[in-house]
Amino acid sequence: MDWLTDPNAWIALATLTALEIVLGVDNIVFISILSAKLPGPQQVRARTLGLALALFGRVALLLSLTWIMRLTKPLLTVLRQEISGRDLILLAGGLFLLAKATHEIHESMEGDHGERKAKASSFGKVLVQIMILDLVFSLDSVITAVGMVQDVGVMITAVVIAIVFMMMSAGAVAAFIHRHPTVKMLALSFLLLVGVALVADSFDIHVPRGYVYFAMAFSVFVEMLNLRVRHPKKTGSPTH
Repeated sequence: MDWLTDPNAWIALATLTALEIVLGVDNIVFISILSAKLPGPQQVRARTLGLALALFGRVALLLSLTWIMRLTKPLLTVLRQEISGRDLILLAGGLFLLAKATHEIHESMEGDHGERKAKASSFGKVLVQIMILDLVFSLDSVITAVGMVQDVGVMITAVVIAIVFMMMSAGAVAAFIHRHPTVKMLALSFLLLVGVALVADSFDIHVPRGYVYFAMAFSVFVEMLNLRVRHPKKTGSPTH
């Protein structure tokens, strides 16, 4: 706990916490979309349990730094391309995101029939999908944390703060996505983009996250303008 009296550690904590929250946006959005398939009371439970599992997974990974470091070592070579355990997890996670986001977009495009099929998902099925998602994002998040900070206490504190923030905002995010179908489609497109980035990373083709998140932020800004145009505030002026 020596880091509590170190100003540099506090700066690192603030930076890492902000980064963990940014990286967790994808997690919140996807959990919100998946949980929307469940009845009302189960949606909150699925979001809370899903994020709690994410917290447990990230802390467990942080306490297993030796194993995490081994994941970056090559396991095999395919066509002169070295493949590590991390690469395999990122590849599987990226393909999962691509497949799931494409499936969700297809269901949304089908209209009422697609919505009825989506509502048939069980709590267990949704929770398994959330766990798979948590594993992928947790690994990426922890490797980022290890690269930025050396103290495990700082890393765990940043992760806990970020997950608590995500739990507090998940309900509002889910409600906003539910009210605005076009935002849901935009969020699913983001997940396609993240899936492509994860697959590229698994082949050592690094896509700078700054570019990805700038594209997302710009798209959200444009969508907010569209929402404002479609739903202008009432001014109270008389109609003629």
